[in-house]
Amino acid sequence: MRTRGLFLLAVVLIVVGVGVAVYRGAGPLPDPEGCSATVEGHQVGLAIDQAENATLIAAVGVRRGLPARAVSIALATAYQESKIRNLPGGDRDSRGLFQQRPSQGWGSARQVRNRYHAINAFYDALEEVPGYGHMRITKAAQEVQRSGFPEAYAAHADDARALASALTGYSPGGRFSCVVHGDASSHGTAAGVTAALTRAYGDLAASRTGVRQDLVVTVGRGPAGHRLGWSVAQFLVGQAKRLQVTEVRYDGKRWTSGAASSRGWVRSPQGSRTRVDVSLG
Repeated sequence: MRTRGLFLLAVVLIVVGVGVAVYRGAGPLPDPEGCSATVEGHQVGLAIDQAENATLIAAVGVRRGLPARAVSIALATAYQESKIRNLPGGDRDSRGLFQQRPSQGWGSARQVRNRYHAINAFYDALEEVPGYGHMRITKAAQEVQRSGFPEAYAAHADDARALASALTGYSPGGRFSCVVHGDASSHGTAAGVTAALTRAYGDLAASRTGVRQDLVVTVGRGPAGHRLGWSVAQFLVGQAKRLQVTEVRYDGKRWTSGAASSRGWVRSPQGSRTRVDVSLG
């Protein structure tokens, strides 16, 4: 009996020892991929695909010169209609981010699945609503959507406001960040990132630098340039998975993909306030 007891004790010690060795060797599991925004204590979490859509909704609003309030309304609507996802279908002939219906004049079935068309169509309709900037978010959204559940948008108002404030640059300092694991075997291209920025924001001053096709995006000085800089920087973080962006630097801060992305934006002496620096591997 004593021999058997000693044997079992040895087995337990070996198993525990192996477990400790494995844990120490592998380290803690990495944070799951995803994004979040934190503004005035309110935190919003998004999956990567939702973040790509949310940053695009904000970027198009910035390009059009719309107030952050318009972006809040658009995001609250997208939350309610599609969970900020570009859905292939829905109720009757509804499709896309805003579940727009071709039969109601929003465009063809193909067009309403095109995110740029859908977002611009929403903003076109919103700008036709007199005084939308002073309305409750749910009322303004309902004026555009004509939903059968007009109060449903209110449930997303706080999240939409926080996201809009961060993504338009009105709440600066890296309020929006993503955990992106990255892929060391593939890298983005300056041409691809430039095309994405141009389509979202219009004609930005982006130029290549260095041997790795890194980019510099000039955003200008003053409050307007500062807001644009943070909007662009966080757009690139939200699109980092798709565009294979590995690092973004702006305004004394840096975001890096991979294991470091779980730390969010960190201080960086290389972060200029007049330009956004983008690394692609």
